[in-house]
Amino acid sequence: MRSSPRLTFFCELEAAALTELFEDPALLPELVALGCGISLGILDCSPERASVVRQLNRAGIPVIGWLLLARDQGYWLNLGNASQALARYDEFRAWTARHRLCWAGVGLDIEPDIREVECLLLRRWRLLPALLSHAFDTGRLREGQRAYEALVAQVHADGYRVESYQFPFIVDERRAGSTLLQRVGGLVDVPADCEVLMVYTSFLRPNGPGILWSYAPDAQAIGVGSTGGGVRVGKLAESLPLNWSELSRDLRLARYWCDSIYIFSLEGCIRQDILPRLRAMDWSDPAGIPVRAARRVQRVRGGLRVSLWAGTHAAPILVGTLGLLWLLRRLALGLPPLTPAGRSCWHRCR
Repeated sequence: MRSSPRLTFFCELEAAALTELFEDPALLPELVALGCGISLGILDCSPERASVVRQLNRAGIPVIGWLLLARDQGYWLNLGNASQALARYDEFRAWTARHRLCWAGVGLDIEPDIREVECLLLRRWRLLPALLSHAFDTGRLREGQRAYEALVAQVHADGYRVESYQFPFIVDERRAGSTLLQRVGGLVDVPADCEVLMVYTSFLRPNGPGILWSYAPDAQAIGVGSTGGGVRVGKLAESLPLNWSELSRDLRLARYWCDSIYIFSLEGCIRQDILPRLRAMDWSDPAGIPVRAARRVQRVRGGLRVSLWAGTHAAPILVGTLGLLWLLRRLALGLPPLTPAGRSCWHRCR
């Protein structure tokens, strides 16, 4: 295990803001000194974004093409926009060839439709009937899985590795043998070369460290944050970003389990002047392990897995229970009444 982990920064900026960020002559040398990579949100396929990618390529900084969609298409990738995701990748390939860009991989950010998330945050419960209907729509899940498997196969055929950015709850769904979260939330379990579990403790206060520590053993790579920036999503945009003390704590907790850590976001770290602190960070300094908080989270996760299993097997359980009751009733109706000798024997046995 390396003394310091491999760091990758998420960067999610519109073209003009991205260009302005990389106009700072000190930024590229700072990133090179950190030995880090960039997962760059592909919000558009513009010449301005291509120019920044070429700067990173020339500096030898690995760049992941993090695919994103238009807001009116759901923004993140999910079951509801698989066809748009495939089209987006075709556009990405053509743009890459046109500008001769180099990529260390392609990132697939699997999250619910941003419009549905905003509706739920605003407590617009009219969305619930649609979500409940998704719970029974196994065909939608199968079609989405096939579409994303085809996308992954195409990315591999083009010579790129695939990263997936997943909510940590996907781990519990797998253990429960369930697909309920995927069906309801529009998520999809993408076969990736590297899966990054997004455990952003800025949105999980005060239980964030316990949640991070609980899920970290199951992670190939961990995403920590948020230090600020990113797309604005309802009340989530009001969450206070992590300060240096909180971020360094999360980094040390993640480092205990993983050699690869992702930080959301680059722009937030620059705003807080965190890059020099990262370069000077002593990774051998241990973090305080949140044992008690993690145990509480583990108990909650156990309940979640039971609920997911029951939700997935609700129909078989119901059918089996009804069948058992029917069988017991038939047996009860078919048994002859006890004779006096039988009753005497029954009482002796008791």
